Amino acid sequence: ATVITNLLSAIPYLGHDLVQWVWGGFAVDNATLTRFFTFHFILPFIVLAMTMIHLMFLHETGSNNPT
Repeated sequence: ATVITNLLSAIPYLGHDLVQWVWGGFAVDNATLTRFFTFHFILPFIVLAMTMIHLMFLHETGSNNPT
């Protein structure tokens, strides 16, 4: 987690503050791991919901192929 999140520190002006916000402190700790676990657990459900919404809108309007 440290190597990946330290890539954010390359962003000018706000990189170090962004890393501390993602970590939840000054180092990778239990809070960081809990945030990452929660993100990895919830992300598939968000992707599924967005896919279903997309299919619903596509079904309502139909698809057009410009010729």
